[in-house]
Amino acid sequence: MTLTELKYIVAVAREKHFGKAAEACFVSQPTLSVAIKKLEEELDVKLFERKANDVNVTSLGEEIIRHAQLVLEQAAEIKEIAKRGKDPLAGTLRLGVIYTIGPYLLPDLMRQMMKKTPQMPLMLQENFTVKLMEMLRAGEIDCAILAEPFPDTGLATAALYDEPFMAALPVKHLLAKKKTITAEQLKNETMLLLGNGHCFRDHVLEVCPEFARFSSNAEGIRKSFEGSSLETIKHMVAAGMGVTLVPRLSVPAEALAETAKRKKHEDPDIAYLPIVDEAGGLPPTRRVVLVWRKSFTRYEAIAALRNAIYACELPGVTRLS
Repeated sequence: MTLTELKYIVAVAREKHFGKAAEACFVSQPTLSVAIKKLEEELDVKLFERKANDVNVTSLGEEIIRHAQLVLEQAAEIKEIAKRGKDPLAGTLRLGVIYTIGPYLLPDLMRQMMKKTPQMPLMLQENFTVKLMEMLRAGEIDCAILAEPFPDTGLATAALYDEPFMAALPVKHLLAKKKTITAEQLKNETMLLLGNGHCFRDHVLEVCPEFARFSSNAEGIRKSFEGSSLETIKHMVAAGMGVTLVPRLSVPAEALAETAKRKKHEDPDIAYLPIVDEAGGLPPTRRVVLVWRKSFTRYEAIAALRNAIYACELPGVTRLS
């Protein structure tokens, strides 16, 4: 039994596909299949049920794979302990970030990390929350920047900042000239949403729950109101196809300047308005947190990453400590 074989079975269990698992492990499919067959023969158990287009883990295989994940994590920990003995910040830190945070935080964060800890480069992975959680538990990434809520079983968390939402409207929309807007005013608009899998979609539906059961017999854009990314949706808003909610960090700084200067910003056809609560409550926000496995031993690396995030500009958000 080798660590490589354990790595292969964990990959197949995650991908549910031998070909995709082989790609993830950077080996050929025959190499991976032969290694797994060898391990099954050694253990005298069947780990996977192979079907035409699908792979299922057997009940006994699930238990073995859980232990395999722990063994791989502990093996990686031995290497990290050795590195930390020389320099706690030496070596790559593997960071996962959700799609609706990455483009707006990472450029500044990378600059801060290069300035503060050049000996600890970041290896980045953008993905959905669910996928990043799987990768975190499997030890494929060291930590992740996510938005609450999420299932935090066995994970350590540190709050980073609270980020308000803003409404994005076509600049010629009747409501675009207002200084603020309410969720009630958005209720009758064509709301453009991110597709399933994006946690920000759920955040928007919390603010405007009436869109959770969107009419399937509506006309025009209301039949296909989902987009693949915030930037795609912004272009749809600019084209006058509807309105949306966006996180504060995604709003260009020039867009919040005086009206006379707005034409110069990168979204000249979009007006961004703060969302207020008519009852005097707090505006809708999301809490962004840093998460890592409790068994992760590079505490200094996590602290350095947090400090680099706090050193970013983060306009319009409330920093937490």
